Amino acid sequence: MKTASLGALATLAALPALAQDAVAPVEPIMDKGDVAWMMMSTVLVLFMILPGVALFYGGLVRSKNMLSVLMQCTMITALVIVIWVTYGYSFAFGGGEGPFFGGFAKMFLAGVTPDSMAATFSDGYVIPEYVFICFQMTFACITPALIVGAFAERVKFGSLILFTLLWVTFIYFPVAHMVWDGNGLLFNMGALDFAGGTVVHINAGIAGLVGCLFLGKRLGLGRDMMAPHSMTLTMVGASMLFVGWFGFNVGSNLEANGGAALAMINTFTATAGAVLAWAVIETATRGKASMLGAVSGMITGLVAVTPAAGLIGPMGAIVLGAIASAICYFFVATVKNKFGYDDSLDVFGIHGVGGIVGAIGTGIFTSASLGGIGYGEGVTMGGQVWTQILAVAVTIVWCGIGTAILFKIVDMVMGLRVTAEQEREGLDITSHGESAYHS
Repeated sequence: MKTASLGALATLAALPALAQDAVAPVEPIMDKGDVAWMMMSTVLVLFMILPGVALFYGGLVRSKNMLSVLMQCTMITALVIVIWVTYGYSFAFGGGEGPFFGGFAKMFLAGVTPDSMAATFSDGYVIPEYVFICFQMTFACITPALIVGAFAERVKFGSLILFTLLWVTFIYFPVAHMVWDGNGLLFNMGALDFAGGTVVHINAGIAGLVGCLFLGKRLGLGRDMMAPHSMTLTMVGASMLFVGWFGFNVGSNLEANGGAALAMINTFTATAGAVLAWAVIETATRGKASMLGAVSGMITGLVAVTPAAGLIGPMGAIVLGAIASAICYFFVATVKNKFGYDDSLDVFGIHGVGGIVGAIGTGIFTSASLGGIGYGEGVTMGGQVWTQILAVAVTIVWCGIGTAILFKIVDMVMGLRVTAEQEREGLDITSHGESAYHS
């Protein structure tokens, strides 16, 4: 009896401590598996640019311009890394409460240490802020690298570098803030963009279209042979993009869990659906399925599923990829010829149009009735699709008008286009004094 009483007293004495434990704040959890996956995802996105985009685009141009594309992708990546850690991260994610601008608080990565953490999508789970900074940095690098394909073979190297500096500052960082920051305009509208349909692909596609209109057509277009000089390298580059895209899409979940698994399978299935659809359409219209068509379908499917990757189901992803292929094929094969703009490597036709299809399609296929994860409370399919359309429109207007202004400024300061003689000789020699190949 005495023992029981002592036990009861001990229990009562412990109650205040238990009460304190119950209200004590829970320490955020940094899961090493999440951190390792996010580090790997970051490196995979870099792999998409160097060598992925560089080889994909390089194989599509003529041999005399191969090295110029490699150099453009390399220098854009290096430039944007420095800009991002200097002020880009702060402008996009610096904690500012404005709908368009993240503020100056984290310029030069002020206040960021190995111990500072960034939130994930699960309450109580965090990753090191340095990892989040690096992951988002690779997105900022790849977007202007994608743009160069629209006016490849005729742009001045120095002018492209100046344009890139201005473009990420006034176009990319504000759009990234609007879409992905908790204070952003489109984020608070409820727009869904899992991995960058608006921020990366529509942004790059619209900028590419504006750029090719400003620079004009390549000399000899429609008369000279301008076929890709190496479909082998293009296929290698596209395959690197496919592999790297798992960092892009699956990494955007910020955690290694079931949501990441959903993004992973959708990246597989949407891409496969798009490749098959492009080949079928090409066979029906041209009589043969080409390697160029297959890699075009591959990139189209990857682009289209980017905003939807963690939100839709695997069957919906196949359909979304196939729909995107059909619409992008129409723009690449018909619309471009009809309007006569020289989007050299179909940046607008695939990234711009595919991004628009994917962004709007996200609003449809997120529906639980179509295998998606379902909408937020009180949100209908019609309401979500309208929000997606508004987000697309804001991105197009911001990017289109802003990019046109920036191209005009660069043209006035430095000129945009190489001379006719330099263009005929090729940018490898005239811009860089080197050749990709030696005869």
